[in-house]
Amino acid sequence: MAVYVDELKSYPLAQWRHGKACHMIADTIAELKAFAISIGMSEEWFQPKSSPHFDLTEELRRRAVAAGAIEMGRRDFVTKLQELRSKGWR
Repeated sequence: MAVYVDELKSYPLAQWRHGKACHMIADTIAELKAFAISIGMSEEWFQPKSSPHFDLTEELRRRAVAAGAIEMGRRDFVTKLQELRSKGWR
């Protein structure tokens, strides 16, 4: 089991007020939620639509990586999402 984070990016059209952000996913939803809580996030921040994930600020990304999340570039992250979806992950 593993948790993954993509690269930090600006999202000006999303009206994200916290600066750059990234996404966090995991091999299972249960693992994703448990990991998020372990780095100080609220389960309420979970976004189940389309691709289940959490949005991370730059600080939360640092915490995730320090706790063992695997850093991925955009292309590899999208490939991982496709792999998880093909296994019925949602």
